[in-house]
Amino acid sequence: MNTDILAMIQNRMGDFSKGQKLIANYILEFYDKAAFMTASRMGRTVGVSESTVVRFAVELGYDGYPAMQKALQEMILNKLTSVQRIEVANDRFGDQDVLGTVLQQDIDKIRATMESLDRQAFDEAIDAIIGAHRIYILGVRSSATIAFFLHYYFNYMFDNVRMVNASSPSEVFEQFARVERDDVVITISYPRYSRSAVQATKFCKESGAKIVAITDSHRSPVAAYADYLLLAKMDMVSLVDSLVAPMSLVNALLVAIGRKREKELAKTFSNLERIWDEYEVYEKVEN
Repeated sequence: MNTDILAMIQNRMGDFSKGQKLIANYILEFYDKAAFMTASRMGRTVGVSESTVVRFAVELGYDGYPAMQKALQEMILNKLTSVQRIEVANDRFGDQDVLGTVLQQDIDKIRATMESLDRQAFDEAIDAIIGAHRIYILGVRSSATIAFFLHYYFNYMFDNVRMVNASSPSEVFEQFARVERDDVVITISYPRYSRSAVQATKFCKESGAKIVAITDSHRSPVAAYADYLLLAKMDMVSLVDSLVAPMSLVNALLVAIGRKREKELAKTFSNLERIWDEYEVYEKVEN
């Protein structure tokens, strides 16, 4: 259901019962907090029963409250300011064990990613990357962390990799000036989605390059330009974006490509080990 849930609630306001209107008004005014409330907590907050909250979600056309809650969360991920994120996190965690809660959420996101990932797109993306004339990697703001990690290992695997420096929008486009049909662009984009990353991905798509998009949802603005769409779930934890699942997906990409290029990599790393040993790059630890 792609319709903006807030607009849908506003348009249906006249059809709701008294209790449902209490829920609707609360969501419209405090959607940032409502998105992370359980059905029972929302019921207590607005003064209705938990079952009324569940029926409200069904009335809107969702399979149940979790589906409505997911729609709210997806809608607001790219809208919350940093201050709102802090407020939501404080309200969301309350007196819970932060360490245990955050680790469990990361586990859940990896599990959800594993269950929903398009395996065919994953395999086809690997073949496209291996066969590319040039490989470009683009990640802006918090997504840059994953892009740098991917680029670090790709430098050992390929000699045609370019990390796009995203210090300014104009520089991004300048670095894509020579992108062409035989190239692959790997765009990593998570909320709050960077406009320059979206625009650059669109430019590369129109230039004929193949796009591997690593993002969180079909609603992500880069998804429309993807030839190979790899969805890895993320979560918002206060000011921090939890990118554990995307990083795990990148690890899987690296391992899969490494297996397909085993002979080339064996030769490369044999030379590297000799260099590292000669110049004492690593500290030797006695057992």
